[in-house]
Amino acid sequence: MSYKETYQSWVDNKDLDKHLVEELNHLTEEQIEDAFYTSLEFGTAGQRGLIGVGTNRMNKYTVRLTTEGLARLMDSKGEEEKKRGVAIAYDSRHFSPEFAMEAASVLASHGIPSFVFESLRPTPELSFAVRELNALNGIMITASHNPAPYNGYKVYGEDGGQMPPHDADALTKYVEAIDDIFSINPESSDKYIEEGLITIIGKEIDDKYLELLKTVTINQDLIDKFGRDLNIVYTPLHGTGEMLGRAGLAQAGFEKIAVVEEQAIPDGDFPTVKSPNPESQAAFKLAEELGREVGAEMLVATDPDADRIGVEVLLPNGNYQPLSGNQIGAILAKYILEAHKSAGTLPENAAILKSIVSTDLVAHIAESYNVEMFNVLTGFKFIAEKIQEFEDTGSHTYMFGFEESFGYLIKPFVRDKDAIQALLLVCEVAAYYKSLGKTLYDGIQDIYAEYGHFKEKTISLTLEGIDGSAQIKEIMTNFRDNAPSKFAGLEVLLTEDFKEQTATSHTGKVEKLTTPPSDVLKYHLEDGSWIAVRPSGTEPKIKFYLAVIGDTDEEATKKIESIEEEINKFVK
Repeated sequence: MSYKETYQSWVDNKDLDKHLVEELNHLTEEQIEDAFYTSLEFGTAGQRGLIGVGTNRMNKYTVRLTTEGLARLMDSKGEEEKKRGVAIAYDSRHFSPEFAMEAASVLASHGIPSFVFESLRPTPELSFAVRELNALNGIMITASHNPAPYNGYKVYGEDGGQMPPHDADALTKYVEAIDDIFSINPESSDKYIEEGLITIIGKEIDDKYLELLKTVTINQDLIDKFGRDLNIVYTPLHGTGEMLGRAGLAQAGFEKIAVVEEQAIPDGDFPTVKSPNPESQAAFKLAEELGREVGAEMLVATDPDADRIGVEVLLPNGNYQPLSGNQIGAILAKYILEAHKSAGTLPENAAILKSIVSTDLVAHIAESYNVEMFNVLTGFKFIAEKIQEFEDTGSHTYMFGFEESFGYLIKPFVRDKDAIQALLLVCEVAAYYKSLGKTLYDGIQDIYAEYGHFKEKTISLTLEGIDGSAQIKEIMTNFRDNAPSKFAGLEVLLTEDFKEQTATSHTGKVEKLTTPPSDVLKYHLEDGSWIAVRPSGTEPKIKFYLAVIGDTDEEATKKIESIEEEINKFVK
């Protein structure tokens, strides 16, 4: 059907929820087209979109549709498998509890049991719950760090990692086979609760997660001596981090924790921030104010579903300096390897995992400890898959995994980014540097002095709607077919096309990549710098990743600026 026909089918539906009918009646022609020209698609982390009316929006009907696809996929795996059920959690966003119950009800209509958290919980706890309950799948209702008008739907596999491509593709096919979105009409959740198909869970899972959280910190003596007096400000940015973050810190022995109380209240409007994104310094405004009041040495923020973490550290001039996602990754990796080496607990087959667009600084750190570094595609499910491979084969021992987009996992009892784990460990690392009379900022400078001045920058270009989608495809095609042979005067020695699964050298030699297909291009330059280009899997964005190395910070900064200027010219 055309978008106009699809729109009309929604207009003709007399059972449409009243708030959606009201919105439907006030859409402009342009808004109608954007809301109905396509359906929300699965990307690297499920689906995400504006809350509202239409097939290209998050609403109870699109949630039902996706869940019907999941239910049919589970049906195909047999009665015994589907009886394992689905764990379901949600964050503080608008309609998150309602969407969670809609999903549970659709599953119940297929005879599939679900385990729904009694109230909002972090994404990493959902990942943990899938494994703890031996569920076949998991659902997390969240739009992560997006602004208030968004919500989303992540699906997890039985390993607790986000659904791998094979199953995600199968789910999509089941969804596409459904002709009528309004044909999915489960009965009330109350009925299914009475029948035992929906079970409400909560504290029992919290307690088990918190118990395993004790294994995240490495040096308790260090925390006892220096962590207790470490002055920390924490903000959950109106999200789920409050559920376990404060308890986890206290349990580990960190006592001087000041919480931004205004932002400890779950609120889908996120009233104190423009966007609840710990990658942005703007989200730290209230934390910085509180930090100055209490003399905090570091500020820590988690996003609404507590899978990403941001950190700021106090400088001698009294200002707070944000650390980049790559800097946090580097400082955590360095500490983990050094602490285990000092304790004599670093395994001979130790391994670290990172995404292909994350800093190579961590690869150099790993090499200095004779630890193997593995690169995987963007999307934490690929890190989860590698962890499972290590466990199945015994080939390596997982030590740490991260993505430059502020996502970290220390212990694999979770198989997704875990900001609660990262919160504890980054505070332990701060205690370590405090024992040396230093801060985390000094720590990253020490790492640069030892390994070289690595500098990275991510440029995100937002292009919304039909035209935006076409522009993103055009940019990728242009890079794929007409990319420059040099950036900032540096020759491209190797071009990796992860969609075509080829690595082509400047001499014309072509080798096969072993990673799964993904629409990513990566250009390796003669001095070790690189550029990567990829469309976002869950947002209307195309991202450019720039990574350079220099003898000084100034040299690295100039390289970044030159490459960014050339990319801007090429895109225009």
